Amino acid sequence: MSSLFPLPDDVFPLGGELPVRRLGYGTAQLTGPGYWGPRGARQDAVAVLRAAVEQGVTLVDTADNYGPGLAEELVAEALHPYREDLVIATKGGVVRTSDSAWHVAGRPEQLRAMCEASLRRLRTDRIDLYQLHRFDPEVPMAEQLGALDVLRQEGKIRYIGLDTLTADQLEQALSLTGIASVQNRFNLLDRSSDAVLRLCEAHGLAFLPWFPLANGALTGDAAAALTGIADRHGATRGQIALAWLLHRSPVLCPTPGTGSPAHLAENLGAREIRLSAEDLSSLETLAPA
Repeated sequence: MSSLFPLPDDVFPLGGELPVRRLGYGTAQLTGPGYWGPRGARQDAVAVLRAAVEQGVTLVDTADNYGPGLAEELVAEALHPYREDLVIATKGGVVRTSDSAWHVAGRPEQLRAMCEASLRRLRTDRIDLYQLHRFDPEVPMAEQLGALDVLRQEGKIRYIGLDTLTADQLEQALSLTGIASVQNRFNLLDRSSDAVLRLCEAHGLAFLPWFPLANGALTGDAAAALTGIADRHGATRGQIALAWLLHRSPVLCPTPGTGSPAHLAENLGAREIRLSAEDLSSLETLAPA
């Protein structure tokens, strides 16, 4: 089991050298159901992105298939020219054709085309963190990572990240090239990627957990056990769930998303919560065996 840190560090060195505040912001909720089309008014999405950075976020996580393309365009509209301390992460390797249909696309020429399209939408010459959204089972891993390595050598991406993989796949990937980050599902109720988390700790990789609030389940009746801890801290259950991630491991860098300024402020308030050993012991028991 990973170590618990009662006083979590606020900053993680991405790639061993690029500091990011560990609680970031994800852009999926700026798009409609199924990550398709807009969710609301464009100016509201732009305002939330700007508010996130104004409130101290330095890691913004997006993807080319959110929209598709829309989330990246919103990031650029809201934040370009980018502050020197702002790290923009995006993803490629998945093509979405409707709100319920998508497929992986990991051939080298596809990955290059997707990366270059993201560069244009983000209005940048280099993407700080480019993440392979899924491994394509029809393309050897070495070819997929090799394509990203070439883009890195050309200066179009700075770091390579991987999304949704097993511990064995991560070990194989690390034998092929340098990896800076992993995105897998991980939260209070789902710790099935604990082996991947341990590998990230061993190799100094950032772990960006997706669905850090269990897609809303942690703030519902199913997580009523959180209420007592939340009340003691004068916090919400969602804040406790995010604080638990920050305490759970020093490599966990959650990027919860929202289109609401109030919910954004609530999420970022989790940075100020210091959980006790008793709190942590109670929270450890919430995950199913």
